[in-house]
Amino acid sequence: MSAFEAPETDPLARARELAPRIHARADEIEAARRLPADLHRELASAGFYRCWAPRECGGLELPVWPVAETFEALARADGSVAWCVFIACTSATALATLPEETSRAVFAPLETTLISGVFAPSGSAEIEGDSFRVNGRWAFGSGTQNADWVLAGCRLLRNGEPITAPSGAPRTHMVLVPAREVEFLDTWHVSGLCGTGSTDFALRDVRVPAERVVGYVRERGPNRPLFRFPNFTLLALGIGMVGLGLGRAAIDELIALAGAKKPAGSTRTVAERPSAQSSVAESEAELRGARSFLRDAVEAAWSRASAGEPVPTELRRDLRLATTHAARTSARVALRMYELGGASSIYKRSPLQRIFRDAHVATQHLMVAPPTLELAGRMFMGLPTDTGSL
Repeated sequence: MSAFEAPETDPLARARELAPRIHARADEIEAARRLPADLHRELASAGFYRCWAPRECGGLELPVWPVAETFEALARADGSVAWCVFIACTSATALATLPEETSRAVFAPLETTLISGVFAPSGSAEIEGDSFRVNGRWAFGSGTQNADWVLAGCRLLRNGEPITAPSGAPRTHMVLVPAREVEFLDTWHVSGLCGTGSTDFALRDVRVPAERVVGYVRERGPNRPLFRFPNFTLLALGIGMVGLGLGRAAIDELIALAGAKKPAGSTRTVAERPSAQSSVAESEAELRGARSFLRDAVEAAWSRASAGEPVPTELRRDLRLATTHAARTSARVALRMYELGGASSIYKRSPLQRIFRDAHVATQHLMVAPPTLELAGRMFMGLPTDTGSL
């Protein structure tokens, strides 16, 4: 059995099984600007939301790569669905640094429990006795409208002043609140990934007990491979794998129409044009190359984590570079296939236009933005570099 095989469950098989039904609902998902409630429940029942949750609270705690492939397979069917699933998986890792009793109370009662939220510390949490008073507004709350619990990054304060770590740096933590205490704002009117429901949300004077502040009472998670894997990398990895799935979907869609479509003024189909043949071949090579680089990086880091070792900085660098490369390569492939589709691509009935939009929205995420390339380049050239974001 390889390091990536997981005998407990097969999320990739479930993703492939559900993919045709998800694909058939793509227009509905986009129009709703969130995942329909029944689809959310079906994804939850399939076990996707539990893939990276710790075992102590009913999670599956699966190895990284099989779950990453699941994101890719779902994205071939619909980018928004895949995005919400990867956010759910990464959000569930936060349970590892809550007290076990708390994590069980939050996650274990229902198999369909969904946790989602935002890492960025856009709010404040003022300590008052044994709890915190939380205020703030957060953007990009993917999947939060279907969630049972919502995570929100905060600066910790005491008497209005930052609470600091031993290093002197201000402490920022995510707080976990019931969705019923969250105010959802209708802000998600966007060009792509429309069905993710990544709306802004707000908390106003919400009380959060200290045991539901991630990493505050319990600073470290279990000493097991998944929780030795760099957490930021799990977040970035999901974006790259969604991108790869969208790139693959773009090639699939172009090939499906190329055999019958004849551009205006031409007697040859798109498939018979040498320029189209070269573009498809080039895209295939680029997409496969980006995927192989990403898998190699994940495999190297997982090997270290599985051996009980920390993942070194140079492997974290490679992981982030491979993820950024995957997301950006996939967007280029989606653009190329969109252009090869000609005027047919502009109609809403064409999946190519949605794939094109989704792939380019994915590249706007901070985790795969151009500064990531600058960071990796500085490290390769031996320059002093702040690696905190790795």
